[in-house]
Amino acid sequence: MTSENHLTTTDHNRDVVGLKYIYPVISRRAGGVSVGVNLNVNNACNWRCIYCNVPDLTRGAPPLIELAVLERELRDFLHEVVHGDFMLRHVHAEDRQLKDIAFSGNGEPTSAKEFPQVIDLVEKVLADFDLLGKIKVRLITNGSLIDKPGVLESLRHLARINGEVWFKLDAGTKAGIGHINDVTLNPKTHLQRLRRCALACPTYIQTCMFALDGKPMNEPELLHYLASIEQVKEVIQGVHLYGLARQSTQAEAARLSRLPVDWLASVAQRINAHGVQVQVSA
Repeated sequence: MTSENHLTTTDHNRDVVGLKYIYPVISRRAGGVSVGVNLNVNNACNWRCIYCNVPDLTRGAPPLIELAVLERELRDFLHEVVHGDFMLRHVHAEDRQLKDIAFSGNGEPTSAKEFPQVIDLVEKVLADFDLLGKIKVRLITNGSLIDKPGVLESLRHLARINGEVWFKLDAGTKAGIGHINDVTLNPKTHLQRLRRCALACPTYIQTCMFALDGKPMNEPELLHYLASIEQVKEVIQGVHLYGLARQSTQAEAARLSRLPVDWLASVAQRINAHGVQVQVSA
């Protein structure tokens, strides 16, 4: 919160309303209020992106999800948003639009064993608030677990409730992915998962670009990234290209800095040249 007690795009504090699983943010990319669902309350993830702003990030999966608690929190919070004065008290006038329910939080959401049940729960709650089909239900994912049958079926379910996926692709080479996301991953395998994801549910690529030691992504790495987009352009909805908005809490934080808007715009033009729509959030 700011001193005026209003949410901003630079404050994504998961504890802002004092709930375990539910937290509100102003999302640059969604364009208004996003109701976040944090399934990784232990700050555990199977990746470690060097730009991640989650404090005390650890490797691993989330604990068991208390579904009854999650449902109660979601119902109570939506009541405050839809029928109460939350928007008036905490959101600037220009952002007072409920845009989505977003599975994001402090780690990889699909690593929760209860993820399919959570999708069921969200559908039921949205229907009770007459919001089903009227707002988006978004999954923000690194895509690493798309191959699991339960996750893939959940993506098909997500598509049926006005859902979409934002799928992480920060680089196009094994070395680039290892450097940025701190995982050993074959880019071909990652693109195969991305394709399966996009065939199950409308999918956007999400890419974070930043300067490392004062330098942006080099040209050879950028060409590999653009080639990756070329390979999946027929199945994706577009690309969300964004820069650093919040301070990293990882060991590399001091080495990271924001890129000029013009540099991001030039990358967006190159993506557009492949026939892919791009949304830029500098």
